[in-house]
Amino acid sequence: MTPIQSTCLIIFITIILFAWNKLPVIAVACAAGLSLWAAGLVTLEQAFAGFGDRAVSFIASLFIIGAALERTGVTAWASQILIAQVGADSRVKLLFLLMVAVGGLTSVLSGSGAVAALMPVAVIAAARLGQSPAQLLMPLAFSAHAGANLLLTGAPKNFLVSEALEDAGFEPFGFAEFAFVGVPLLAGTILIVLLLGKYLLPHTSSVRLPADFSAHAQTLVEHYGLQDGLFRLRIRKNSPLVGTQVDKVEIDGSSELQVLAVQAAGSGLPVRDRGMAPGDYLLVRGKAQSVADAAARLHLAVREDTSSDVSPAFSRHSGLAEVMIPPRSGLIGQPIYPGLTTDNGDLVVLAVQRGAYEIDYTSTELKPGDAILLEGSWEALDMRLSDPDVLVVNSPDLVRIQAAPMGPGAWIAVSTLLALVAMLASDMVPPAVAGLLCACLLVASGVITVEQSYRAIHWTTVIMVGAMMPISTAMIESGTAKFVADELVSFIGSSGPLGLLTGLFILTAFLGQIMSNTATTMLVIPIAMAAAAGMQVAPKAVLITLCVAGSASFMTPIATAANMMVMGPAGYQFGDYWKLGLPLMLWSFFVTIVIIRLVWPLT
Repeated sequence: MTPIQSTCLIIFITIILFAWNKLPVIAVACAAGLSLWAAGLVTLEQAFAGFGDRAVSFIASLFIIGAALERTGVTAWASQILIAQVGADSRVKLLFLLMVAVGGLTSVLSGSGAVAALMPVAVIAAARLGQSPAQLLMPLAFSAHAGANLLLTGAPKNFLVSEALEDAGFEPFGFAEFAFVGVPLLAGTILIVLLLGKYLLPHTSSVRLPADFSAHAQTLVEHYGLQDGLFRLRIRKNSPLVGTQVDKVEIDGSSELQVLAVQAAGSGLPVRDRGMAPGDYLLVRGKAQSVADAAARLHLAVREDTSSDVSPAFSRHSGLAEVMIPPRSGLIGQPIYPGLTTDNGDLVVLAVQRGAYEIDYTSTELKPGDAILLEGSWEALDMRLSDPDVLVVNSPDLVRIQAAPMGPGAWIAVSTLLALVAMLASDMVPPAVAGLLCACLLVASGVITVEQSYRAIHWTTVIMVGAMMPISTAMIESGTAKFVADELVSFIGSSGPLGLLTGLFILTAFLGQIMSNTATTMLVIPIAMAAAAGMQVAPKAVLITLCVAGSASFMTPIATAANMMVMGPAGYQFGDYWKLGLPLMLWSFFVTIVIIRLVWPLT
């Protein structure tokens, strides 16, 4: 069996196994690379080279940057703005805004980078609006493909075709010249998705999707009956409480008001072992009239930045958590009451329920099944609630991510993203270097920890990208790709300029379903330039065809990193892509045959 036949056989079996969907995609991808090595089509170094490729490092760094944006509440903030623009249940408007946003971002950032940045926003928005993420994430990836043709910076293939023109003695493409095809490509993609996506996309959801905690604070406050009895009071400069020791603070002689906690100004962290200072907060439980009287008497200001639907105990720095007492807990039998703090004072008890009713605090001991509402800093909640004596109802970390927009480190995360866009747009450093620099900056600044960054990376995607690269290498080195390209160009060469554009589109789009569009474009450029010269066809029209066809990576999840990135979170199967991908492929072909002819003369 010749090298070309062996390569084709392995690729065919790989595609069949992917479509069969009975084996893990990572196992199939790794088996394909090892099979190519066993057949002598690639060396052992080439079979494993993909795992050290720059693209793999870049994609991994993008996951870390996306996780930092999510953990600091930037994506929650963006999703709130998006949802406010969309309304209550407008799937069409949500899709439109998402696709326009990712298309525009892809013009200056890689498609995978744009998808990584907006995918958490899409998932949160879908959860809050009751939409299936499977209806949103594939359009997100596909609009990124179209947006890659808006500007010269949209994708590496754009640089490749521009350099090919310049090397051949022609004027290179202008920075925005790609928009002549990019705008209709993106507009048509959006229109097709809006009209057909509901019917061609699955409605399934992945078990990896997060719950919606956007109104979690209000839910807890209402559940524990605190909506009319919890207040945060700021100490003014002329308050008589200034200088009073925290453990001796009293604001009312009766039992109508209770000071639950004292929080430091700015950080919101619990205060211990010092006197009260101006700007500190008192977390108080009691009747509204009693609170108002005490505030007037002691020169205290009711917190003004608390909206009507958020608890005073909930902010960027501090939050609420609900825990249950499990059987055999070491806390069973311990006394409990509002205002009780942990040993180091970083968490405070706000309320306790037993059987959905608040317990009688005059004489009580904890029993199995009791529910406790705690307040404290997010760091303390996340760290202290790993205690085996309690069961956490909802992860404070997940709650903070969604319900505390633009939290600590948000501006560092946003600035890092802007720096990444600037480095990629200016070509200051290679993409992999830019991505790793930004990821390391986020870890070094404490925005995201090393352990969190490990968990943020979607390893299935990263391993898939690395494992599939030997297929491209084998196709090039065995001569398979060149053989297919030569035969196809020879077959349609006598059909005139339109036949040449058609053949190049089919060839490039077909190879682009199993190879990266960058590798595909590099392979087809010399063949396309030679064919254009022989048939006296304008090279710009030919090369822009390669760009459009290279972006038509709609039929398989392995076509691009963006396609693979949305596969796991949305719960897509291998065979889900071609259903929506086919009409988008036809639209890309229409743009090639009609619009390219109108903008760039063929001769």
